[in-house]
Amino acid sequence: MDWLDEVRWDAQGLVPVVAQERDSGDVLMVAWMNREALQKTAQLGRAVYWSRSRGKLWYKGEESGHVQQVHDIRLDCDGDVVLLKVTQLGHTPSIACHTGRHSCFYQRLDVAQGRWQAVDPVLKDPEAIYR
Repeated sequence: MDWLDEVRWDAQGLVPVVAQERDSGDVLMVAWMNREALQKTAQLGRAVYWSRSRGKLWYKGEESGHVQQVHDIRLDCDGDVVLLKVTQLGHTPSIACHTGRHSCFYQRLDVAQGRWQAVDPVLKDPEAIYR
């Protein structure tokens, strides 16, 4: 059996993927992969996702230079979520988010005020990243 057949793809042929920084344990982002993206990620040792908005493969860092080197690929117990342990390259400190932040999870719920609050700094202006 092909290892890709063990993944439980959704109705669109996609699986959610969590990218976690290997050294810090920080969750950097969540994205989607189709079969080809997961296969290319395994072959290249570099994160390749499926961009739902663009309808094509997205080689992480192809525009920003913020590439994810993949060290480990894991599948959860249900077979329907993939975890990548990565080193985020291209900027120090590392930037994974298109907003210029280290992680896409930069907003924290302020329960008392009932709103989301940005708690992590912008490390690089997105205008400078995506010119």
